[in-house]
Amino acid sequence: MTKFDGRTKAAAARQIDESLQRLQTDHVDLMQFHENIRLDDPDRFFAPEGALEALNEAKKAGKIRYIGFTGHKDPYVHLRMLEMVAAHKFHFDACQMPLNVMGAHFRSFADQVVPKLVEQGIAVLGMKPLGDNYVVKSGVVTALECLHYALNLPTTVVITGCESMPILDQALEAVKTFQPMSGPRVSALLARTRELALTGKYEPFKTSSLFEGTAHNPQWLG
Repeated sequence: MTKFDGRTKAAAARQIDESLQRLQTDHVDLMQFHENIRLDDPDRFFAPEGALEALNEAKKAGKIRYIGFTGHKDPYVHLRMLEMVAAHKFHFDACQMPLNVMGAHFRSFADQVVPKLVEQGIAVLGMKPLGDNYVVKSGVVTALECLHYALNLPTTVVITGCESMPILDQALEAVKTFQPMSGPRVSALLARTRELALTGKYEPFKTSSLFEGTAHNPQWLG
C-alpha cells in the first residue's frame, strides 16, 4: 500500500508512477488519496481532470488493485467524501483514519465514520492507535491498552509504528495478549481518558498543521 497527494489528474498520475519506481514494482495492492483533510478535497477528487481519473487509468493499466482515502483531521471531511461517493456512484475499497482512546471523545472517527464504512463494505484502516505517542504520554493509559482498544474496534487493519525493535515487540505483545473487550471494560477505559481528551490536546494531528505534509508542501497537490 502507498499514498499520493495530487489533486489533479496529472499530479496524481505522476506520483503513482513515482511510487511504483521507488518501490521497485509494477503494481501495488492499495493506492490511497492522502490527507483528505479540507472540505474541498472530496470535490477535487471527483472533479474533471481530478485525481480519480488518474486512479481509474492506473487501475485499468494494472498498476493498482484497490483505491482508498486517508485523513486525520475531522470526521466531517470523511463523511463529505462518502456523500460525494454516493452522488458519483463510486465505491472506495478502503478508508484510513485515526482510531484511539482519546479520539473516542473528540472528533470521533470511531463513532461517526466507522459505522458507515462497515455498512458500505469499505475496509477500515485504523491508524495512530497511540496518537504518535501523545496518548501514552498523557499518563492515563498504557501502550498495550491503546493497541487493544484499537484492535477491539471493527477494523480491518490496525496500523502502528514499528521504528525500533522494542516498539515492534510491543506491537507483537499486543496481538498475542489481545482478547475481545467487554462493554464495561471499554467504558472504564474511555472514562479514564475522557477528561484529558475533550480539548484535543493529545491529538495534535487534529488540532494543528504539524502533521499536514500537503499544508507544508502545497506544490504536491498539483
